[in-house]
Amino acid sequence: MPALQTDSGATARSRVAWRLLPILFLLYVANYLDRTNIAYATLGMKGDLGLTDSVFGTASGIFFIGYFALQIPGALLVERWSARRLLALTLIIWGALTVLTGFVRTPLQLYGARFLLGAAEAGFFPGVIVYLSHWFITQDRGKAIARFMSAIPIAYILGGPLAGAILRADWLNVPGWRWLFLLEGIPAVILGTATLFVLPDWPNEVRWLSPNERKWLATRLAEERQAKAHLEQVTIWQALRHPVVLLLTAGLFFCYTGGYAFWFWMPTMLQRLTGWADLQKIGFVGAIPFIAGLIGMLLLGWNSDRTGERRWHFAVPQLTAALALGAWFFIPHSNLLLVIVFSFIGFGTTAYLPSFWALPSSLLSASAAAAAVGFINCTASIGGFVGPKIIGELSQRSSSFHSGFVFMIACWVIASLLVLLCPRERGVEQR
Repeated sequence: MPALQTDSGATARSRVAWRLLPILFLLYVANYLDRTNIAYATLGMKGDLGLTDSVFGTASGIFFIGYFALQIPGALLVERWSARRLLALTLIIWGALTVLTGFVRTPLQLYGARFLLGAAEAGFFPGVIVYLSHWFITQDRGKAIARFMSAIPIAYILGGPLAGAILRADWLNVPGWRWLFLLEGIPAVILGTATLFVLPDWPNEVRWLSPNERKWLATRLAEERQAKAHLEQVTIWQALRHPVVLLLTAGLFFCYTGGYAFWFWMPTMLQRLTGWADLQKIGFVGAIPFIAGLIGMLLLGWNSDRTGERRWHFAVPQLTAALALGAWFFIPHSNLLLVIVFSFIGFGTTAYLPSFWALPSSLLSASAAAAAVGFINCTASIGGFVGPKIIGELSQRSSSFHSGFVFMIACWVIASLLVLLCPRERGVEQR
């Protein structure tokens, strides 16, 4: 009987991974393409809309003001309502809004489109993190998050060359940057519609698991919840006020502040620091840092699960990005070295993700973890507004990225220190 249980567990874990992760991966690729395509679109739209560096920084970051509003409700709806319906709804709405962004005529309209896009996307990420806890045992959750979140660098790897090619288009006398929004919004609408039919909510709803596999998975997940039974005394609001949750939130805030500053401004930095005018070349070279990020994410996600350690797996990538960017002030400048430095930054601003997001569900009960994931991500996501906005202001005032580089370095160092202050992974006890 134990052998049967072991076999059922192995096959259940494998089938769940192969069935769900490719779907979630595709959805997240669409998410990041639509969230970040403005980074490349601005290379073509600045002249048409009269965007200054300050305006572009605001337009990039205002997405996260809308994003802030609906994070916690989104996570709780997955826990208490339906992941399939929530994720499908968000995909369809944000895809339509991305298409509409291709029709903006003024900076004010661009601000409005980006704000609404952020609000539409808000429930997606925390919803998926909670959804994974319904299907993956703790032992597999870090790897599952790593595979899901590998969509972030993949979206950049695909999005850069794709954006470079589309920006060169001038179909029907419509500039390429408008086509970029139009063509990258449609897949989200299609995928959202498909999600209603292909994504199950709970293990007991699917036929592709055998009765023994469903029983094993339900039993194992129940045992893990029981092991945290003492945490059920911690209410959602107590969890949100807990020092560990606050440290994680602050750490991720600084991480996002530096990371999104780099992600949104990297194409412009490449263009100005190298002098390249070929937008397609910038798109292809801009993919290289995220190849490094993808490799780092998969390796660190695997090693974090293997060792059970999370904090240093967050801090080391952040410090790597800070050291690499700091080195730029002291090494002879060349285009090749710039790409190498950006590759280390791409590693540092991506590889930490699975380790960090494996923490909340291991610290809190189900409902409290759902709220904490939303709270951490929504509050920290304000850094996605602060970072690009500050880089835009500093660049416009100094006509240089040097002060912006110092700002990003400080963000990554502070993020590392804050997360390292957290205790080792353990249950959050009631205060």
